[in-house]
This record gives sequence, structure tokens and C-alpha cells, in this order.
Amino acid sequence: MSRAAKFWMVAALLAVVALAFRVSWNALRDVATAIGADPTAATVYPLVIDGLMALALIAVLILTGADRTFALRVLVGYTVASLVLNYVHGLAPDLHGGGRAKLADWAPAHWALVLLASSLPVGSIAFGSDLVAKVLHHKPETTENTQIAVNRSVSDLPEPADPDPLGSVYESPAPAPAAAAAAAEPTIPAPVAEPVRPVKAVAAVASRPRRATGSVPPSARAARPSRTATELMTEARTVTAGWPDDELVADRIRETVRTSSAKARKLRDALKAERAELDARPDLHAVPDPETTAPAEDVDGTETDGEQAS
Repeated sequence: MSRAAKFWMVAALLAVVALAFRVSWNALRDVATAIGADPTAATVYPLVIDGLMALALIAVLILTGADRTFALRVLVGYTVASLVLNYVHGLAPDLHGGGRAKLADWAPAHWALVLLASSLPVGSIAFGSDLVAKVLHHKPETTENTQIAVNRSVSDLPEPADPDPLGSVYESPAPAPAAAAAAAEPTIPAPVAEPVRPVKAVAAVASRPRRATGSVPPSARAARPSRTATELMTEARTVTAGWPDDELVADRIRETVRTSSAKARKLRDALKAERAELDARPDLHAVPDPETTAPAEDVDGTETDGEQAS
């Protein structure tokens, strides 16, 4: 709706309210005169009733929650009271001439109507003060700030802080000897930098890094090193060369070579088979080379008897 249309709608509403107030003015003034009010009090009496109705309507539009419910009850109550007094004014012709008159022929109804008409100004003081206090102490919701944040472009919003890098879910292999030697060397301490004065932040505080929840997606996982069966066997043969036979078990091989339990059992069986094959081989003695072996001679430089015979 355009601004001009809204203006004319509000102007028409104010005109209707003003005309309705003028119609109700005469009836409420005559009722106030009938219960004993002086001319001045009778003249301002309609302001007490219809004026509080207008105030309660404004409070309904501003307040929220329980305060809005209270303002709505005040508005409904005073609307009903004004309607009853206007109805009584239309039924009792004696009220039209002004002066003291009975509001109803039945005494209990007359007493109830007098009590209602005389209690409305007192209620206006109490309820009106409460409504004004609630409106003054009301804190509107930050709808404007929320709308501004929604309308801001993505480039204007603060960038979220990068979360802490997650470590690999797989254990790293044992460090190489060169890396271990480099780690054992003493490191030279870095020069201490001068402390930097903290700068007071002016922009909005960045949101905390979100923790990783659930399982790590396959695309973010580190690539697991794959080894062939030959490489696994060579590595297992190297690390278990000095192990006795009773310590050649699958669990220790699995922890040392860092492989699965099934592959560790296969490596254990293969290593035990190799050791059994080596133990079953007969011992071989070294045979000297006849070309490099010199003929034996006697102490006196003569050849042995066997050589002489040949």
C-alpha cells in the first residue's frame, strides 16, 4: 500500500472516531448529570470513558504478551460500559432534559447503573495510569535490527572464523631414522618478539569455530598409504629378524608393521614357515679351493709320501 493510501485511511479512521465520540458525548453527559455531577463534571465525563477507550486501543497496538491482554480487557470493559450507558439513555426519556433522574424503574437496576456510572472515573485513573506505565516501560523487540541484518549483502556480513584443522584419523607411520636424528638435535630458540599492544575491537565479534560433528567425510580424510604384499613381507621380515620364535605373534606384528589383523596373521604364518624351512636345511661345510691351497711339505722341505708315490 502506498504512503498516500495509508494517510487517507488513517484520516478516515480519525474522522469516524471523532463522529462516534460526538454521538456518545450527549448520552454520557446526561447520565453524569442524572447521578449528580455538576455541569463542568458532566461535560468532561465522556472524556473519562471514551478517552480511556482510545488510550487502551493505542496500548493494545504497542504492548505484547500479558500487557497487551490487560490493555485489551480494559478496552473491552469500557466499551461495554459505554454501550450500556448509551442504551440506558435511549430507554429513559427523563434523562434527555437534564437534571437528576432515575436510570431505571427497578431499584436494584438503578443502583447497579449508578454504581457503574460512578465507578468508571475511578477506574479510568487506575487503569489509565497502569497502561501509561506499561507503555513507557515497554521495550520493543529488535525487529528493525533483524531486518537490517537480513537486508545486508553477504559481503558486508562478518566472515566466520576458520575452524581448527582436524588431525588425520589414521596413525602416522614410524618416523624415519633421519627424521628421528633431526628431531634429537638441539633446536635454537627463536628470538622473543616484543609484545604487541592489544587493539580494541570495534567490529562485531566473530562467531566461535564450530566443532566437527559426526564422521569425517571421505573427501576430507587423509589418504592411507597402501603397501603391496611384497612390501609388507619385506618390512615384517626386517623388523622381526631379531625376535625369538615365541614372540612371533600376530598382535605384535600388527602393531609394529601397522596393518590389519588378517594381514598380520598371514605375515606370521609366512615368517614361521621361512624359519622352519631354514631350520630343516642341513649344515654345509666350506670346502677349500684346491687351486689356492699349497701342498703340504715336511719340515725339512721334502714332499709328503703320497706326493712322492704319485
